[in-house]
Amino acid sequence: MSLSRRGVLAASGAAGALAAGGAGARAAGGSPAARPRVRTGFDRLVADGYGTLAGHRVGVVTNPTGITSALHHIVDVMHADERVNLVAVFGPEHGFRGTAQAGGSEGRHDDPATGLPVYDIYRKYGQPLADVFTASGVETIVFDIQDVGARFYTYIWTLYDCMRAAATAGKRFVVLDRPNPVTGRSALGPVLDRAFGTFVGREPIAQAHGMTVAELAHLFNGEFLRERPAELETVRMSGWRRSDFFDLTGLPWVPPSPNMPTPGTALVYAGTCLFEGTELSEGRGTTRPFELLGAKGVDWRWAEAANALGLPGVRFREAYFAPTFSKFAGQTIGGVQVHVHDRSVYDPVRTGIGLLVTARRSWRGFAWLRTDPTWIDKLTGSARVRTMIDAGAGTDEVVGAWQEDLAAFRAVRKRYLRY
Repeated sequence: MSLSRRGVLAASGAAGALAAGGAGARAAGGSPAARPRVRTGFDRLVADGYGTLAGHRVGVVTNPTGITSALHHIVDVMHADERVNLVAVFGPEHGFRGTAQAGGSEGRHDDPATGLPVYDIYRKYGQPLADVFTASGVETIVFDIQDVGARFYTYIWTLYDCMRAAATAGKRFVVLDRPNPVTGRSALGPVLDRAFGTFVGREPIAQAHGMTVAELAHLFNGEFLRERPAELETVRMSGWRRSDFFDLTGLPWVPPSPNMPTPGTALVYAGTCLFEGTELSEGRGTTRPFELLGAKGVDWRWAEAANALGLPGVRFREAYFAPTFSKFAGQTIGGVQVHVHDRSVYDPVRTGIGLLVTARRSWRGFAWLRTDPTWIDKLTGSARVRTMIDAGAGTDEVVGAWQEDLAAFRAVRKRYLRY
């Protein structure tokens, strides 16, 4: 980090004030910035004077979402604060600064802004990941990444893998909590069968888990890492309610990944991401990823069939679009746009199933992903959804098939809720 950059963050105690969004924080026009109703785990860590990190060599697992309410990155803030001995950064999928597309990372490098070593941990787990932590020289690993509430979003499994590796390497693990942007009201969808475990789902949790990352960390430790649990500490938020959607928190939204541009994307993602397992576009390469779905040859019949389901809180518009990359790049295709009009009753997973069922019935070209026909099984957590839809099952029948497993997960989940 240059002296000028360090000075900007450190001057007048800005590292602490900006992190907490307090009176020292200023809006662009010079007036005091409004303080968000929700204070993140990092805000509370700063307010406590970084007490839990005192005397430790610290490494941080984070990405562009690890920001303060004043839009400063926590790595920049901690690096500028003499109370923290920050020695390393660990970058997940998409990288620490978020420049890589899905399935990519930024590699090992030194961060130009701070000079800190950045270790690429994407797709590392077990002993190789423990070796990275050991080689970095850290004693405490801090995790601070914004999740979106879906089982197949890889950051929660980065959390899981890092907890396992930290236990192996004998490192402390601290999770700084952030909101679940689609609320923590309930868990929805099928529960993973361990036989289908991958990096988009390591352990049996629901497709839309309804938990924060700190709650998940406690669940992972208590249910799945019992033989060698992490030395875990979590820093809770204040002001967050389980019924809060992200816009009610007052916090700024930073895309957690390149195709998660808005909280509205996160709202539909737990259901429409299932189209990654088909030959249809899931909207990558458009300005509305996961809200636009389609393929060559799809027409108005799909939107009509989907609307006929009467799914709560959502309607579907006949849409035509041309993705700039990914499936059907440069081609004009037909499909639907998902319009959520009442998020209080909207069920993203039921909606995703309904869209799969109606796509198969209304478009003769429907097919599961040809390069990996079982990718849909990895996303849903078993072969059940695929085989039932192939057999002609309707939306209610498919959704009904996972209710017993979901009820069991909800009972387990309840023990780990902190808000």
